[in-house]
Amino acid sequence: MSTDITISAVGDFLMKTRIINSARLAGDNNYSFDKIFEQVAPYLRDADYTIGNLETTFSGAGRNPTKATIDKTYSVVRRNPRTGWPMFNCPDQFADTLKNLGFDAVSTANNHCMDCGINGLKRTLDVLDRVGIAHTGTYRTEAESQRYLIQEVKGIRIGVLAYTKTTNKIPVPARQAWAVNLIQPGKIASDIKKLKAQKVDLVIVCIHVGREYSMWPVERQKQLTQMMLRSGADIILGAHSHVIQPALFYQTKDSATKQKFAIYSLGNFVSTRLYRNDHTLTGLITRLSIRKEDDGTIRIMKAECIPTWTRISRIGPRSVFRVLPLGETVRSEAGRRSGEWARMKASYEHVKKHLKYHCDAPEIVVL
Repeated sequence: MSTDITISAVGDFLMKTRIINSARLAGDNNYSFDKIFEQVAPYLRDADYTIGNLETTFSGAGRNPTKATIDKTYSVVRRNPRTGWPMFNCPDQFADTLKNLGFDAVSTANNHCMDCGINGLKRTLDVLDRVGIAHTGTYRTEAESQRYLIQEVKGIRIGVLAYTKTTNKIPVPARQAWAVNLIQPGKIASDIKKLKAQKVDLVIVCIHVGREYSMWPVERQKQLTQMMLRSGADIILGAHSHVIQPALFYQTKDSATKQKFAIYSLGNFVSTRLYRNDHTLTGLITRLSIRKEDDGTIRIMKAECIPTWTRISRIGPRSVFRVLPLGETVRSEAGRRSGEWARMKASYEHVKKHLKYHCDAPEIVVL
């Protein structure tokens, strides 16, 4: 008898300072992020396996921090003095929200993983361990870097790998080069083959690469994707561009039934509006239907893509962020015809066409 599971995948959790400030509890040093994701939570919790890209750190505010220390740590935008790029650090309570949303694993390999140095990188993994969320792509020890993330769901063994093209010019300590999985094609191919040798049914690769704010993959993304598929990856989840890029659905040459899925970028799952670009407010919940046949063959039956939108409003002086299912919201709020509704409608129509630009496979469905 065959076994079916659903995997939900999302893109960047871009936890900017405005979003963190919006989650601060009044008169308290605590934060609650749950309401931001309330309307999309069912799409994540209903899956058998949920994964995303943690584009922040849990580097902490020191031991027994005062209110002033917490304000300085989380409420003020920090920038790298050398590059001017933002440096991210999110309150630990966000890890509890991820757990409440049903996340089983996150990729921690991205350009912000070293924003608070090697100690911040390691503490991030400690916090994820505390809430029970698996992680891969960054590591605390050399031994940990040599262990692959393998999780079993209803008898289907899922292996996850993660890599990033950069750490935003913040160097990884030379003696701890193993702490971050930087993109090296030879190593990626080797890791995929080693993972498959451990009797893994499904190999997922999270790859943080490309050009920020570009709607299209650069040549290196295309080359890496082809290399990873040839090496044995089944699902490739791209991130970094902060906008949605097209998806691909392959039927392998060696089998009439086995397919492979790749998306160049899942976009931002939560973000502020970057550079006045509405595309940075859109992301995807990609729900992959997986079937394991009696003979052990794995099939990717369907990819349902649910576009999302980060709504930003205000209550008094405070910003309010809510991640919404875009198509559903466009339909339910059609009577309002507000300026935001028109922007949302335009974004939704764009995603429906853009996502399937390179591949019009019927297995890819935009909801």
